[in-house]
Amino acid sequence: MRYLLVGLGGFLGANARYLIGGWVAERFGTTFPYSTLVINVTGSLLLGFFLTLTTERFVADPGWRLFFAIGFLGAYTTFSTFSFESVVLLQERAWWLALANVFGSTLLGLAAVLLGIALARLL
Repeated sequence: MRYLLVGLGGFLGANARYLIGGWVAERFGTTFPYSTLVINVTGSLLLGFFLTLTTERFVADPGWRLFFAIGFLGAYTTFSTFSFESVVLLQERAWWLALANVFGSTLLGLAAVLLGIALARLL
């Protein structure tokens, strides 16, 4: 059942990303990655809202976390998870870990993209 919840959420999240990304690109163009920016920011907003609501305000069935946080938002954007985890580290006053996460993920992510480009161009 857990895999079904994650899979269904992922299916819906991926399609939401596709639809919203296309809608934003049609309205604002593609000279700047507005679609990615909108998706990353809205995904971060939704994850922060959902996890706070379901851990601090209401008791929710664990299946909702599998479906929405892991499935839907995991397919919609993984940036939301990165953002939420960074904020949690800041709230816990783990300053160095938060900085390491932010700069490490960003710089290593950019380096990984460059490496992937270089490897693909070698083929």
